[in-house]
Amino acid sequence: DIKMAQHCCSDALKHDGDHVATHMLLARIALPGPEYTEVLSAIHRFLKPATYLEIGVAQGRSIALANARTVVIGVDPAPQIQIPLGNRVRIFAMTSDDFFEKHDVVREFGGQHLDLAFIDGMHLFDFALRDFAQVERHCNPDATVLLHDCFPLDRRTAERERVTSFSSGDVWRLILALKKYRPDLDIHTIATRPTGLALIRNLDPDSRVLTENMDRIVSEFSAIDYSVLDQNKRDMLNWFPNDFAKIEGLLKPNIRAG
Repeated sequence: DIKMAQHCCSDALKHDGDHVATHMLLARIALPGPEYTEVLSAIHRFLKPATYLEIGVAQGRSIALANARTVVIGVDPAPQIQIPLGNRVRIFAMTSDDFFEKHDVVREFGGQHLDLAFIDGMHLFDFALRDFAQVERHCNPDATVLLHDCFPLDRRTAERERVTSFSSGDVWRLILALKKYRPDLDIHTIATRPTGLALIRNLDPDSRVLTENMDRIVSEFSAIDYSVLDQNKRDMLNWFPNDFAKIEGLLKPNIRAG
């Protein structure tokens, strides 16, 4: 009984607004099917990327999903790797801003551009915007960029200033910003728990729209209240079903790449 389950969860959160298990149950109800790491793993198996960049490595759970033949770089200012990683994986213990400033990304990948990237860093809109702009510059035109935490559970867990242990931050704002300033991108937010996974294609490494308008975009979309999603969250965030048979269709050769 989905409605009753949601009612019970809502009632539980009135007693303890930071009850992680309750938030996770609500996420499972809202976004059924495989969780994001399973979807990420399936994307790796399908694309078999030659190169993969991950921003926000944490304990290494997601970066460990990369194929053994993929050249992998992870960036995190305080990595806490607890999972064995392959010998083709390198971790740069620094912020993503420092990484892009101090390193020639293509050179670090042995002269190859990016085939796949996963942005899962600060969970803040402006940081994710900068990361996306930098990542796109180093991508193949037919590359895929994945962006975590784009389909928030509710207002409280989507606050910029974290007030709950279960939190997605305000990365959702980036989807709205990209839809306005980069309508040429193909953006689909896969409905995978706990907080969605955006899949972005039709990239343009030569575009400077985001970097040239960075301050304006941050100011404009930071001022948007969460209530804007109340109109139709699914449409506004480009909701896409959590069905890999359908997700495969998003991974076809890129239009821009020909």
